[in-house]
Amino acid sequence: MAIDLMEGKKAQDWINLILAACLFISPWVIGFAAETAAAWNAWIAAIVLGALALAALSVFAEWEEWVNLVVGLWLIASPWLLGFVANANAMATHVVLGVLVVAASAWAVWDSRHHPPAHA
Repeated sequence: MAIDLMEGKKAQDWINLILAACLFISPWVIGFAAETAAAWNAWIAAIVLGALALAALSVFAEWEEWVNLVVGLWLIASPWLLGFVANANAMATHVVLGVLVVAASAWAVWDSRHHPPAHA
């Protein structure tokens, strides 16, 4: 059973890693690379999310999921806080990916609290 739970946590971390990759390439793919604040925000947040996901894949720590949750909330709020709400593509990308990061991170935190790993 512990193996299944670890696989679940790994799945959540893989989801965050994929979301980080999508966020990183989004300024070019979605077309807001010229929007400096939005592009740099996407790149920096993606690097943080990717690094945390890679760290969590090697050794799970609940604090990493909490930091992911905060980064996800930042992504949701950043179009208004950084002033790129007028760029619909950049705003939608940040909000949608932020919601997905928050959901994956909240799922991981919930799972770790309701299914603690078995210790030998």
